[in-house]
Amino acid sequence: MTATAVLTARALLLDMDGTLVNSDASVERVWRRWADRHGLDGDEVMKVVHGRQGYASMALLLPGRPMEQNHADNARMLAEETADTEGVVQVPGAREFLASLEGLPHALVTSADVALSTARMAAAGLRQPDVRVTAESVGASKPDPEGFLKGAAELGVAPADCVVLEDSGAGIAAGRAAGMRVVGIGPRAGFHAPDAVVEDLTRVRVESAPDGTIRLHITR
Repeated sequence: MTATAVLTARALLLDMDGTLVNSDASVERVWRRWADRHGLDGDEVMKVVHGRQGYASMALLLPGRPMEQNHADNARMLAEETADTEGVVQVPGAREFLASLEGLPHALVTSADVALSTARMAAAGLRQPDVRVTAESVGASKPDPEGFLKGAAELGVAPADCVVLEDSGAGIAAGRAAGMRVVGIGPRAGFHAPDAVVEDLTRVRVESAPDGTIRLHITR
């Protein structure tokens, strides 16, 4: 039996990896190679890296390593990920979902940098939202709320009037810390208690209300 919930917002803030783009194959290849180089268990590494900027994942996985080394290593990892788009595809329904947002306030808020987000969105055949908050835009990685708060500010919308779409624990925590409601997308999201969770974007429909708000119809 299906159930439909409706969330009302004035703006939507969209994560990229796992939410709009399925980049798991690339992420697995690059981060498992990194794990091997550092003598770490690849399965344990993969539990940490989703949703965070690379340097933040490294700080958790290699505690005590100087942060400047993490930032340098992260720059190399970003270059590897940008060059590796094999298997990068849209999350089901992402293209239609983005099309439905034309003319409505929304922003991309991603832990990827400009080069990586551009490469992955292109590989998946998706348009880039006009407003984008990328790794270069913030001083702290998810689960810090800075990126989502910046996205709301750039759209001129109060955080409480925003809905976040996210797949990862770090991203869901960041949305909650920003004072926003969160719709979880995909199998990872359900473990982190978002306000609602769906299998993919085919389960989310957008309606523009006469008062200027956005209604998200969520079918579970």
